[in-house]
Amino acid sequence: MDSVIKTYIINTRQYEDEAAFNTAVESVSPYRRQKIALLKNVKDKMRSLAAAVALNTALKEYGLEERTMEYDVGKQGKPYFRYNPEIRFSLSHSGDYAICSIGTHETGNDIELIKSGRERVAKRFFATEELDWIYETQDPRERDNRIFRIWTMKESFLKVTGRGMSLPLKDFAVIMSDDGDIDMRQNFNDITYYMKEYAMPETMPESDEYKITVCSEAETFAPELVVL
Repeated sequence: MDSVIKTYIINTRQYEDEAAFNTAVESVSPYRRQKIALLKNVKDKMRSLAAAVALNTALKEYGLEERTMEYDVGKQGKPYFRYNPEIRFSLSHSGDYAICSIGTHETGNDIELIKSGRERVAKRFFATEELDWIYETQDPRERDNRIFRIWTMKESFLKVTGRGMSLPLKDFAVIMSDDGDIDMRQNFNDITYYMKEYAMPETMPESDEYKITVCSEAETFAPELVVL
């Protein structure tokens, strides 16, 4: 199987149409339909559905269909395929987009719509090294960019470990070097993790308003997002 981690992106707004939404819901697995049904907010339902559709597209490269997959859940709540545990995936959504990363190595991802006024959150949850890098700039817009770059990296790391928010956010740090390399300070295990930041295609609306990071035990990532 391909060891390259691929990430798919899909616009969720196509499911604003009720007929399109209902048709797509019927195409996904009972597990995904139940998760969608439990959500109260319509936009959250659209995002969850879009992520499932992206996963279905990704699985086609393995000769599989999402609607036929059976899921199990790990101790920390991370889902995996019961009969195809060698295929690892991660889903995330924010704003009008959802992403799916997939491969044969443990993987986590995150997409975030950039918002201003999150410095208090950063000061509460980010490590000292991360805050030092954020406050190297005096430009408020660039600070927002840096906060959300760090946030997506930390979130993707939490997801790749399978431990989620049980890991204190200040107990590990993303180290940004001057030459653009990304390193991780963590002492939870001796695994080496790799990160890839993606830029959304300029043809997508508000492409510069989102940050996307994928973290994996695999070293090789697809160079660009696969747009659905």
